[in-house]
Parts: sequence; C-alpha cells; structure tokens
Amino acid sequence: MGESKYYDGTKLLSMKDRNGKKPEIYICTTNRTGGKTTFFGRWCVNRFLDKNEKFCLIYRFNYELDAIADKFFKDIGNLFFPDYYMRSERRGNGTYHELFLCRKDDDSGIGKSCGYAITLNSADQIKKYSHLFSDVARMLFDEFQSETNHYCPDEIRKLISVHTSVARGNGEQIRYVPIVMLSNPVSIINPYYVELGITERLRSNTHFLRGDGFVLEQGYIESAGEAQKESGFNRAFAGNRYVSYSSESVYLNDNTAFIEKPEGRSRYLCTLRYGGRDYGIREFPELGIIYCDDHPDLSFPDSMAVTTDDHNVNYVMLKRNSLFISNLRYYFEKGCFRFKDLRCKEALLKAIAY
Repeated sequence: MGESKYYDGTKLLSMKDRNGKKPEIYICTTNRTGGKTTFFGRWCVNRFLDKNEKFCLIYRFNYELDAIADKFFKDIGNLFFPDYYMRSERRGNGTYHELFLCRKDDDSGIGKSCGYAITLNSADQIKKYSHLFSDVARMLFDEFQSETNHYCPDEIRKLISVHTSVARGNGEQIRYVPIVMLSNPVSIINPYYVELGITERLRSNTHFLRGDGFVLEQGYIESAGEAQKESGFNRAFAGNRYVSYSSESVYLNDNTAFIEKPEGRSRYLCTLRYGGRDYGIREFPELGIIYCDDHPDLSFPDSMAVTTDDHNVNYVMLKRNSLFISNLRYYFEKGCFRFKDLRCKEALLKAIAY
C-alpha cells in the first residue's frame, strides 16, 4: 500500500470475515490525509450513479449536520464529479438531512435524492423514521475515533440502534447494510475496539484483522506521511505528538503497555471484577508502575465492577469512581501499566475505555 500515492479500499471491501462470511462492518484506520475518506466517499456516490443505491452518512452530534452537503461532497465533487453539486434538506425537525445530487446543467436545481445524513445522538428519534431509510444500501461513519475522546453517552448502543433502524424495511425484518468506519489511529482503547475485542488483538504491525462480522485494515500511506513531515508548519512543531500522529501511524493517546511482572515493594489499590473474575491492581511506587494480575486481595475494601453483569452488593460501579478511572487512564497513556497476561490486560482496558 505504501507504493500507491493514495489509499485504495478495494482489498478491504473484498475481504471475508474470520468465519468466511461477508462482513457487515469494514474498519479502516490510516495516517491523516491518506485518502481513505475520499476513496469511500467516491465509492458511495459511484454506487448511487451506477446502481441507484443510496447511502447514509453517520455523525455524532446534530451540529455536525450544518453545511453537510459541502462537507461531504466539495472535495470529491471537484476531483471526480465536476458535472454535479450536492445540496441537503433538513427533515424531521432537523433529526436528519436528506441529500440530493444535482447536475450543474439541470436548471430545476432539484436533483435526485441520493442518501441521508444522521447523527448517533438522535438514535431514539431516528427509530420513528426508520421506514424512510429502507432504500439505504450502505453507511459511512468517518472519524469513528474521536481525537478529543468526546463520544456520545452510550455510543455503541446508539450505533446499533441507528443501524437497526436503517436495516429494517423492504419486507425484510433485517437487511444486509454494510457500514464502513474510518478514522485516524487515535486510541487503542476507543469504545469500538474494546467492544469488538480488537484492543487485545491489535499489534502495531497488524495490516488486516478479521473478526466475527467485521474486517479491519490498519495502514500507513507513505506519501501522505512524507508530505506531512515535509510541511514547514509541521517541521516547526516536529516534537509535538499530534504531528507524529499526523505523519506516522502511531496511536495519538496510547503508549504500548507491556505484559511483564515488576519486582519490588507494592501497594494494593483496588479489586476489579470483570467477566465474573476478580483482578488485583497494585502500584509499584519505586518503579512508577501500575500492575494488574489475577491474584486479588479479597479482604481489601475497594472493589469495582466493570459491567452491570458483574455488579453485586460488594462491587461499586465504575461511574462512582470516575476520578480513580481517570488516573488509571492517565497512567496507561504514559505507558506505566504492566499486566500478568492478555486476560488481565483486557479487564483493565475494558475498565478504562472511553
């Protein structure tokens, strides 16, 4: 992929999941300006022009729907569709927008309805309009990893709800509606990677990863990285992490956390319950290390449940310990965590996921 100047998603779209079935979720992360947004935006418009298949754009919050037609179409229109422009109309009191592809030589200015733009935060309202989305053939969710870790409350449930609303209709209880999720590599503990079990499987040298119902591509577009590095502005800020994130495929908010056992004096911090098992979190103050293993001190008063399933009378939920969780997250991002094994790592990552 480094040989090509821009990203090409043909291989990702042709892949099967780990069970040899057609996936319904396609995930792609590359460094910035690699061209993935352009490729998949063009793909959506081409499928509409060739096969009359509508698409649905996903955003988080309603304010992001302002000037949506330009936001989505301006770049790809100039590059690939010079005879067209796009406009949008608010629908359902602004719950969603309908998109229209218009020919520049058509004086009516009406155009053809080519798709919709919806937001996750309106998931519950979108349900009421689900019958209107029965002609959507594919969904596109750009920037599914938030650079500021500003996600919707209960975001995963909202995405599932939105997809369910769109995938109803046409006489079927559930239709095949693939969703393409794009982003720059921000955080390995983003809610989607944690929920899909990607967090504990992904390595820096992973190129393609198959899961149950999804495939993931992790790439690096060399020309885009080199162009970013050569920018005078970026050279001036060369020491800033954000610049290395733009030009290299590193995780903006993560340092590698290791599986190894530290030696020395330790202090017990907390018991974590996840998946019906208890884990111990200890601090090694002389080393500046936080360690998680599966040898909890059950006499210790502070215990936290990661999921509602693990919640009983002796375990307080994570929300009541948000300051403690913030501190754990800080240590993780500074590379101060060590784990006994991958299972301990998974438990801790689930606890501190955004």
